[in-house]
Amino acid sequence: MAKETSPNASAFQAKGFVQVRGAREHNLKNISLDIPRDALVVFTGVSGSGKSSLAFGTLYAEAQRRYLESVSPYARRLFHQMAIPEVDQIDGLPPAVALQQQGGAPTARSSVGSVTTLSNLLRMLYSRAGDYPRGQKLLYAESFSANTAEGACPECHGLGSIYQVTEKSMVPDDSLTIRERAVAAWPSAWQGQNLRDILVTLGYDIDRPWRDLPKKDRDWILFTDEQPTVPVYAGYNATEVQRALKRKEEPSYQGTFTSAQRYVMQTFANSQSAMMKKRVARYMLVGECPLCHGKRLRRESLSVKFAEMDIAEISRVPLKRLANLFRPYAIGRGSSRKDEALHPEKAIVVRRIAQDFTARLDVLLDLGLGYLTLERSTPTLSPGELQRLRLATQVHSNLFGVVYVLDEPSAGLHPADTEALLRALDRLKASGNSLFVVEHELDVIRHADWIVDIGPDAGEQGGFVLYNGPPNGLRHVERSQTRRYLFEKNGPAARTPRTPKGWLRLRDVTRNNLNGLDVDVPLGVFISVTGVSGSGKSSLVSQFLVETVAEKLGHSVEPSIDGAEEPEHSAIETSRGEIVEGMDKVRRLVIVDQKPIGRTPRSNLATYTGLFDQVRKLFAATKGARARRYDAGRFSFNVAKGRCPTCQGEGYVCVELLFLPSVYAPCPTCHGARYNDKTLEIKLRDKSIADVLAMTVDDAYEFFADDIALCRSLGVVREVGLGYVRLGQPATELSGGEAQRIKLATELQRMQRGDTLYILDEPTTGLHPSDVEKLMKQLDGLVQSGNTVIVVEHDMHVVAASDWVIDMGPGAGDEGGKLVAVGPPVEVATSSHSQTAPYLARLSSKVQN
Repeated sequence: MAKETSPNASAFQAKGFVQVRGAREHNLKNISLDIPRDALVVFTGVSGSGKSSLAFGTLYAEAQRRYLESVSPYARRLFHQMAIPEVDQIDGLPPAVALQQQGGAPTARSSVGSVTTLSNLLRMLYSRAGDYPRGQKLLYAESFSANTAEGACPECHGLGSIYQVTEKSMVPDDSLTIRERAVAAWPSAWQGQNLRDILVTLGYDIDRPWRDLPKKDRDWILFTDEQPTVPVYAGYNATEVQRALKRKEEPSYQGTFTSAQRYVMQTFANSQSAMMKKRVARYMLVGECPLCHGKRLRRESLSVKFAEMDIAEISRVPLKRLANLFRPYAIGRGSSRKDEALHPEKAIVVRRIAQDFTARLDVLLDLGLGYLTLERSTPTLSPGELQRLRLATQVHSNLFGVVYVLDEPSAGLHPADTEALLRALDRLKASGNSLFVVEHELDVIRHADWIVDIGPDAGEQGGFVLYNGPPNGLRHVERSQTRRYLFEKNGPAARTPRTPKGWLRLRDVTRNNLNGLDVDVPLGVFISVTGVSGSGKSSLVSQFLVETVAEKLGHSVEPSIDGAEEPEHSAIETSRGEIVEGMDKVRRLVIVDQKPIGRTPRSNLATYTGLFDQVRKLFAATKGARARRYDAGRFSFNVAKGRCPTCQGEGYVCVELLFLPSVYAPCPTCHGARYNDKTLEIKLRDKSIADVLAMTVDDAYEFFADDIALCRSLGVVREVGLGYVRLGQPATELSGGEAQRIKLATELQRMQRGDTLYILDEPTTGLHPSDVEKLMKQLDGLVQSGNTVIVVEHDMHVVAASDWVIDMGPGAGDEGGKLVAVGPPVEVATSSHSQTAPYLARLSSKVQN
């Protein structure tokens, strides 16, 4: 077992190394290497090569394990504990902090202010140094938080919004009868039928159009708080029910009535099912709280002012303007001399809080987050934005001797913002810390002090250390796929943009920071929408365009909640504007996002793409299966007759340990195969169904070479760069980028008929440049088939390969939301107002050279 260390490591000897011996986590091949401390170390390699397994699964997991050993067993239960890594030994490992790509907390009560702790400072400022109305007693800091009983508005409980239902919202079509489900808000299955049967017992006419029912009856059915329990006679009509009641016949059961309003509100408040919540939310109206007017706080709290604003108003000011507001106070010039003379202790409080406040804000501004506001809820943030907020908090903390492990910190960043990110990383390193960064962005890799390149390929073909040393040494490693892109002299090949076959003309688009925007989007070409983070790209494409096109096509797409998947309480942003021309040339809308393809381990690549159906049919067609009369369902691990009874088809069992992380062990009965013994006896060319699920896509492609349908499906998955993924690999183990490419592969298997609009938001996130090339080839194929592809993108190689560029800006937040430049890439590269232009021009110059 060779130890991987660069001959150029002498410059780092004084600061020491983290020594890793025998790392075998996931696909790592028993690797050993020395990694320098107090340096910016970037882990590179193709997607799925094993970078994260080394950085997070091994180094960070071991650092966390060592820390938790110093914590009481009881306290350990409060931590999200990672699995103990498969490694022989790690020496010289300092304490570690992980900053990973993950979505925000699933509640709108978590905000930019709470993540950065700036809200704590603000509450202290208002409490100790705010301007109180005459005669009002001083408030504690808790009184300025909407998340406390002392501060929350008593009407909306600190939400800022009131959720209501009306007759119109719950009965959208009043020409229907109750039997015809006029009360659409009621559940559609047995429970809905139960409520209708109860109404028959209570004497209501369920066969009369809703509009013809007396208002008194309509109001009782929809809004009563009464819950009478009555006998139900299933299948009886109204006359038969009344006769049965008189005869005191034995009922089918006793049913309890619930009004439509009660059902909707209770389901929304208490259901653990996101699908149920989403369903009933359609019948609710969200309005501003009439007491606090959306500010979420008590009147007493809102009466306290600073800089002539209450705390809710100041929390809505963009961070960039907030920094300018507080800077004079930080140097003692914000307050008047009269105020300082009357209240010297108050002036000291203001100055000290303002100094800390502006110092924290400066880091956030340098990371390109000046367009955010303190009240912005975390579910509406992208994973990249949230990671940079956490990074800013760490930069300001001035910790020393810590290893920061970062997962693609440049994700979602415009090249201009990446430069600010690198400055923040340099500050952390200068404070005496080590930075271990998993990254694909070439500018970040070039900035590294040390590179650990893992590969050469993904999955089982990866997991080896190809190079471990200073960046320049990678130039000579022929097996490295990173080397080719890091040291390339030539840019992308020059190409002639395609001619649009029509235009989608968007007019008066208003959404977030877009205000009355007019945009012409070409059809039948590849379009990149660019601009700095927060410039309005996603508001235009992923929100307005998606919702408006879906509505025109009659699709039921849920309104966007500013990037949030399912926030508990958040007012839905609505778009204004219209598409005045071009919809006659769009027949389908396909959104290829990075959301998971499934929320449980039972979902995987084979089931999502549909190819597993064909595999199960092949097993059912074998001689052994036909002899036993096994159908295709027998070979599904979701069906009782074929799956292992011990683990219910999971393949593993969970062993709960009281003070340690739960351990997942292979099922003692099926040993991870997921099926029962009888099912596993059926073989297809000496392979069981479990053996096939354990195959990688590449292996399966060879195994099923004679099956045209399977080869086509597997071939498409290989072409998007997922040949290393196992057919049965749980969806929960797939990255967002891998999930997006599986969705794309599923779409590519369809017969292409043209006139489809494909929308992808930052599809290159998490992709190595070599994987980006594969992705671009597939997207280009969609355009060649007569479709339109729109990507929101920061990767300049993708932008340069586009037919048309729509550049948003010029800045972020209220400084953005405008069209800065439009046209072919070579034209946009010459724009003097665009922040994208210089980086695009740099690639163009390579092409010319």
